Amino acid sequence: MWSNGKKCAVILSFDFDAESLWASKNLKTPSVMSRGEYGARVGVPRILSMLDGYGIRATFFVPAETARRHTDLVREIVANGHEIGHHGNVHENPVKLDREREAQILAMGIETLEKITGQRPSGYRSPAWDLSDNSIRLLQQYEFVYDSSMMADDFQLYFVKDKDQQTNLVEVPVSWELDDAPHFLFQFAPVHYPGMSAPSKVYEIWADEFEGAYNSGGAFILTMHPQISGRYHRLKMLKNLIDHMSGHPGVWFATCSEVVDDWLKQQRAKPL
Repeated sequence: MWSNGKKCAVILSFDFDAESLWASKNLKTPSVMSRGEYGARVGVPRILSMLDGYGIRATFFVPAETARRHTDLVREIVANGHEIGHHGNVHENPVKLDREREAQILAMGIETLEKITGQRPSGYRSPAWDLSDNSIRLLQQYEFVYDSSMMADDFQLYFVKDKDQQTNLVEVPVSWELDDAPHFLFQFAPVHYPGMSAPSKVYEIWADEFEGAYNSGGAFILTMHPQISGRYHRLKMLKNLIDHMSGHPGVWFATCSEVVDDWLKQQRAKPL
């Protein structure tokens, strides 16, 4: 149960990678890069229109390179009431970075996003959904409130541990099952991703997982990408899922920060 009396929180999060996803893989030919452009040209506007129709606020994790390339669109996301989170510079894998470079990228992303949006990001999501040995300490050093890159729970937030020591960094857990990329991303090379799942299959998985979150009184956390879920037939499935979830009493659609703030409020209220 959440402090506002709601039974289940639903977080719709979107990783707005755009061209940075492909640039990070050194796949920079025009056709490949245009897949990222689709996310900005078609996916984000289509998603913003859908969210506005429902009156839902979401969280968009944005690489700094995407924010520089699509500045007006990122500002539009913020103007529509959505949260912007840190998602690297050019979608780098922090595991492949030394401490100095990882710190530089965190600082660069904070500076870029704050300059463009007027807001310092309070949350971070690793572009690789993986963290280096230095990541947790760096996230605390740069005063992030939450991370959303790890998978030690499904429907419950928790405090992150660093080498068995609990920190004050809150984890908003993610899951490959609740990410659109494993289901839908198609790519021939250099790695073959088969993708192309029927939305009906994904709907069944996501709807059942929502039931688990709802019955546990926790949070249902989806990760989507505008260049993937922005396709008409997939967004239609998401609408059907939103309608299904909205039909349950006590469902609260919120941003990552809103859910984290409420969770922290409840932790502080617990007796010592």
